[in-house]
Amino acid sequence: MPRRAIVSWATAAASALLLSACSSAPVQTATAPAPITIAEDLDAPWSMVLYGDTLLVSERDTARVLELDETGDVHEVGVIDDVAPGGEGGLLGLAVRDDELYTYFTADDGNRVERRPILGEAGELSLGRPAVVIDGIPSASNHNGGRIAFGLDGMLYVTTGDAGERVSAQDLDALSGKILRLTPDGGIPDDNPFRGSPVYSYGHRNPQGIGWDAEGTMYASEYGQDTWDELNIIEPGGNYGWPEAEGIAGGVGFIDPVQQWRPADASPSGIAVTRSAILIANLRGERLRRVPLDDLSTSTEEYVGEFGRLRDVIATNGGVWMLTNNTDGRGDPAEGEDRIILVPMD
Repeated sequence: MPRRAIVSWATAAASALLLSACSSAPVQTATAPAPITIAEDLDAPWSMVLYGDTLLVSERDTARVLELDETGDVHEVGVIDDVAPGGEGGLLGLAVRDDELYTYFTADDGNRVERRPILGEAGELSLGRPAVVIDGIPSASNHNGGRIAFGLDGMLYVTTGDAGERVSAQDLDALSGKILRLTPDGGIPDDNPFRGSPVYSYGHRNPQGIGWDAEGTMYASEYGQDTWDELNIIEPGGNYGWPEAEGIAGGVGFIDPVQQWRPADASPSGIAVTRSAILIANLRGERLRRVPLDDLSTSTEEYVGEFGRLRDVIATNGGVWMLTNNTDGRGDPAEGEDRIILVPMD
């Protein structure tokens, strides 16, 4: 089991707000506020989501869902049945709507999304019986996508990778290499861009981060092949080029990213959109990238190399929470890895 949180949630959040109030200068790598370790000894964690004041975390290979409550205690909420971990597959994204937990995971017959009622009180949460939201999403040892989130329109958005079949990203009849849009129970919204289809956008290689600004603009981070990783503005029905285009290519009929980075400096996973910026957790690049909403062509980097691989990031009134991912088989875990880390919010 993961260790008890190093400091209480409430104490950490108060410290973060105090640090934020003491600094008005633009955030730079060398002057970024001191982070606070909230919990450690997690096993290949992948996703974080808030259920009220309770932080829920998925572990890819153990298939466990954990909770971190306001007192700083870490508990096992449950183990998701039918998860078949392997390579980059396993228990991946989490999302919450009302009193239900949505999970994206790899099973023996492909990737699927399920929903379960959340039962009990904070510190003693458990999960009810599952209902399938969508299944039959192609899976592989890599390129599984896996991020799920509810948009401002109340619909469920699901990122899927190409599962190693590049051409499927351009096939509108395939669920791989896409961002899908569904009703909360798995139905197809009437206003989806392709009639009768869950496909919202296509031509994706391996998108792992989605988020929305206050105006409703949707952003997505995406792994490239060997040349460019991407930050995209997602438009309904948009074709983002893979495998015909990677990065800013200017191809006819394809939507170019607003930013691109070399994979060694990026490998972007989860993102969070604050009032002023898009925050991007980077795996191979081992840094938190901040893209200002008022200038999407620029970015700054924070905590470069300090925590190793970063898999996810979320923003709350108490601060920005980062999830490390050094025990996933590609990192170099130190004692106490993996961790949840709190830093002040901008």
